[in-house]
Amino acid sequence: MTHIRFACQTYSWQLTIDAYRGRLEHMISVSAKAGFAGLEPEVVMLGDDWTASGLRSPLADHGVRLAALCLVEDWSGPRETEVEAAEADKAIEAVAGIDGAIINLCQYPGLNRANLRTRQDNLLSCVDAVSARAAAAGVHCTFHPNSPAGSVFRTDADYEYLLANLPERIGFTPDLGHLAKGGMDPMDVVSRHRDRVDHVHVKDMHADGSWARTGEGIIDIPAITKFLAGTDFAGWIVLEDESPDAEANPDQAVTRNGAYVRDVLEAVIN
Repeated sequence: MTHIRFACQTYSWQLTIDAYRGRLEHMISVSAKAGFAGLEPEVVMLGDDWTASGLRSPLADHGVRLAALCLVEDWSGPRETEVEAAEADKAIEAVAGIDGAIINLCQYPGLNRANLRTRQDNLLSCVDAVSARAAAAGVHCTFHPNSPAGSVFRTDADYEYLLANLPERIGFTPDLGHLAKGGMDPMDVVSRHRDRVDHVHVKDMHADGSWARTGEGIIDIPAITKFLAGTDFAGWIVLEDESPDAEANPDQAVTRNGAYVRDVLEAVIN
């Protein structure tokens, strides 16, 4: 029996952020109707004045779990800035009150990859500090690399350095789309580093590097899902869609992803 659960990430709505930022109840409602058991909102989508109770209440109303709260910061210096530390502490406090939820740490990409090793080490130092405070509050953290040109962890060599130096208390969230965009085979990376994988992001990509609707690109999402199930993965698989269609109609993209889970992914794990 598989313990995999499927959640919706809020990034499809973030593509038109001005229209959806702060509309948490709407995003939860659409995700619930699409059949998702969980939601992973990015902090920026909660609005300026978000509160822990304002996060918990609509989730409970719709019977949706908080799979993770995605915290994205610059983390460009050797230590967190005061603002970064305050934002991290707010996220920790909120997640600590929600059973089973984790924090997904992600860095805003830079403009280039200059001073790469220093920037990588600075990021590792900052997420180490965040995860230590989170662990003291009973909250687990995982790290999500990305693939824009200025990302400091975007190639296979970067990932090897990341996973050799990421503190053991921090899990690894491979994003299948970002892996492919960085020139890697998503199945290869997930299988090689399966012992660190505790949370997974799924999006699809065309052969030309543009984002695809889920299931219409080159990534073998069912095979990776089946592999995870076969290795007793018990975390969340989080669906997102960054295609032009998702930007034009994020509600429809989330509904389509829910159908993909039911019609394709659940079939390969059950």
